[in-house]
Amino acid sequence: MASSLIQRPRLLGGDEAGALILVAACFAVPILTRNILAYSVLNQALIGVIGAQSVWIMLRMNLLSFATPAFMALGGYTVAIAGEYNITDGFLMTAAAFLVPALVAVPLGALVLRLRGTYFVLVTFVLSQIMQLLLFETPRLTGGSNGIAGIPAATLFGVDMMSQRQVLFYTCGLALLATIVAVALTRYFRQHFASIEENEILAESLGLVVWRYKAMGFVVAAGLAGLAGYALVTMLLTAHPSSFDSVVAVDFIAYTIIGGRGSVLGPIIGSLLLVYATQMFGTQGQYAQGLYGALILVVITVARGGIVGSAAALLRRLRPGRRATA
Repeated sequence: MASSLIQRPRLLGGDEAGALILVAACFAVPILTRNILAYSVLNQALIGVIGAQSVWIMLRMNLLSFATPAFMALGGYTVAIAGEYNITDGFLMTAAAFLVPALVAVPLGALVLRLRGTYFVLVTFVLSQIMQLLLFETPRLTGGSNGIAGIPAATLFGVDMMSQRQVLFYTCGLALLATIVAVALTRYFRQHFASIEENEILAESLGLVVWRYKAMGFVVAAGLAGLAGYALVTMLLTAHPSSFDSVVAVDFIAYTIIGGRGSVLGPIIGSLLLVYATQMFGTQGQYAQGLYGALILVVITVARGGIVGSAAALLRRLRPGRRATA
């Protein structure tokens, strides 16, 4: 019915092409510099990019999800447990880190996607809390409070990704893959997601099968969160419950909202800038939660389009020859 009448765009928009170029440009950092600190900061920022894109996909359907750390834990611990059996192939582990959380999200989505607004937020937050409990209470599988340490490095074409430079190259690849998936999903179903975000009840009354697209978005978002967990475990070579605390979701939400939820560039620019700023001011994350909370309040009250949306609005105003029409 209505979904068949919606034309699906085939070409990339400017913001989507810009997002892919920006993430691909990160490959230049390990080529141009040998600075270990730069490697560490960019690695953290790219993990933030992947996690923030998971949040952004859900926001495209007007759903604020706190479940990202739970799915990150599934992806990260899947790789860590596989490493105990000397399974380290990068391509295989990437697929596993995406598919395991995505498959778990299928039955979960059938339950939580019935909820809207505050109820959805609360339930996804509880999911992350339950995951924390499971990680601590299953020591034979997850190592409990000790986690899983000494995870072997990922291998690509038989080469161990041991050095920080190699790990950064690998994380850049994961971030680019996540961006391609996010762009492909939201571009192909752009009008469907926009209809759901604008007015879900109206879209459903016009014949759009809303639950199908919400479930699809939830599953893909879970898979991307799993990739973020994999990237984190690859960087630390350790899987610990504290790395997947529910508070981590606040960071990804902040990256997305402050960067700009209206464009795929938003979570990317938000992640890169905020992670870099946190390191530059020397807070080491001590005050990050309060800082991000204050910035979210500023964005919501003053610049609802975030960094990307505000910059785009300013450029439109400054564009020469542009005149207001009645």
